[in-house]
Amino acid sequence: MKKLKTALLSYGMSGKVFHAPFLELHPRFELTGSWERSKKLIQQDYPEVKSYSSLEELLSDDVDLVIVNTPVETHYEYAKKVLEAGKHALVEKAFTTTTAEAEELRDLAKQKGLKLSVYQNRRWDSDFKTVKEVIDEKLLGDVVEAEFRFDRYNPNLSPKTHKETANAGAGVLKDLGSHLIDQAIHLFGLPNAVFADLRITRKNSLVDDLMDILLYYSDKRVRLRAGFFFREAVPAYAVHGTKGSFLKSRGDIQEDELKSGKKPTLEGWGIEPEDKAGILHTEKDGEVYRGHIPTRPGNYYGLFDALYHSITENKPEPVPAEDGVKVMKVIDAAIQSSEQKKVIQLK
Repeated sequence: MKKLKTALLSYGMSGKVFHAPFLELHPRFELTGSWERSKKLIQQDYPEVKSYSSLEELLSDDVDLVIVNTPVETHYEYAKKVLEAGKHALVEKAFTTTTAEAEELRDLAKQKGLKLSVYQNRRWDSDFKTVKEVIDEKLLGDVVEAEFRFDRYNPNLSPKTHKETANAGAGVLKDLGSHLIDQAIHLFGLPNAVFADLRITRKNSLVDDLMDILLYYSDKRVRLRAGFFFREAVPAYAVHGTKGSFLKSRGDIQEDELKSGKKPTLEGWGIEPEDKAGILHTEKDGEVYRGHIPTRPGNYYGLFDALYHSITENKPEPVPAEDGVKVMKVIDAAIQSSEQKKVIQLK
């Protein structure tokens, strides 16, 4: 079977931690190299690959797929060049900085017959996979309310300047918020309307670092929250339905394992500690039940495997560009809502 020759647009933390290990694990991907502007690091880990000195050099090489893992404000420019060069693209979140940019990339990929996917790896987190299974199996009945959170405690500004300067791609909304919005849309679809409150809470911060978003659906409300002053954890997922509730902490261990240098595997990877199991309080066969639900394993390998089959067998992308467009619609509406302090209609 064909191997997909794949190049990265940077080899910082995301390239080293989230992409290269899974490209190495998957037998049908071949890492060709990375564009490296200053530090030349990729060959220390993968001596056989190339360190490209420019985007043009990378795009002129024999490459099938390009992973756009650069700062958000560059996604549109670089992804467009990748598609125009006839390469498939996997673009990190947030997909772009505006809905218009996302729609243009979606349409360009379709016009050229190329696959364009968004790297929303949190769909393959153990905690979210478990939440999705509980909802899909109707263990709560019909969902009436849900709250998804991405809480951290870190009052210090990021050393990555692109995350802390006032640019179109910075801020918690387009960082952690894009994960939460994608998960909500993946489960419930595009909301009818959006209300949002975006704030700056850290000293000397120039970008939004606290978000509170309310998504309006005809039969439910979904609240999304993220920020950096949550020292004591509360459930990352709280889902309430006509039969009961499910509470789940954020427990996926993949990021920490990858950052520590561990290599992913097909079996025994992404297993949460048992004490992170979610609490299900509902009705089963007419009886009230309250207990812990075993957590599904997480593995980002699933995203790359689905992307491989999408490209080689013309199957749907793991996270289609259209999903990226929907996320950007909610992000644009959230910015407008926070500025105008009113509900913004989407449908």
